[in-house]
Amino acid sequence: MLKVMHSAAHPPTPNSQWEDLNKLGTPNSVQWDNIKTQLDLVLLALETLTGSGSEAMLSAATSLNLESRVPDRVALWRLRQSNPLRKGQGGRKKLDVEEAQSLVLIICYLAKQHQELIRRAVTLLEQMAENQQEPHHAALLGDYIDAFCNTYEERMEENNKISTDELSNLALKLLIDLLFYSSPNGYRRLWLALIDRSTKMEI
Repeated sequence: MLKVMHSAAHPPTPNSQWEDLNKLGTPNSVQWDNIKTQLDLVLLALETLTGSGSEAMLSAATSLNLESRVPDRVALWRLRQSNPLRKGQGGRKKLDVEEAQSLVLIICYLAKQHQELIRRAVTLLEQMAENQQEPHHAALLGDYIDAFCNTYEERMEENNKISTDELSNLALKLLIDLLFYSSPNGYRRLWLALIDRSTKMEI
């Protein structure tokens, strides 16, 4: 079973996190499309569980001294539109290493802010599994799954749509991932996961 984690007393500072990410290696050119998709989907899970919209993401960027890389709503939208599964071509652009690392730090900052909610949702998921009950029968999980699936359907291209069961499983997998990303070293976990999963072409 997944054990609930506890925060360290002295988490890394934004500057040390940035330096740390740069030491962990960078993706090769083949990996980028999948990394862009993964980052957008993690953000999708975070916003549908916690209600963290673009304002919260921009506020996190300010707290992390990332305003130069994510200065406003348009810039954030363009970064997320780099996900090749997304509808529309207008905002699609190449995502560079610094932009990807910025999104990693923003995700982990917000996950840490909402760690109590994320932990509660994961604990509930464990309880439902132990009792052999469907996750959506719990109000918190059901609302999250519905919001994730509906938002995915709204934003992604028709030819990238997947079944409701697959979407629900993706939502729950990302929920568990968010608990790990909410830890003090979550940014390392996420960056290494992005590189590792992209080599296997996983979402």
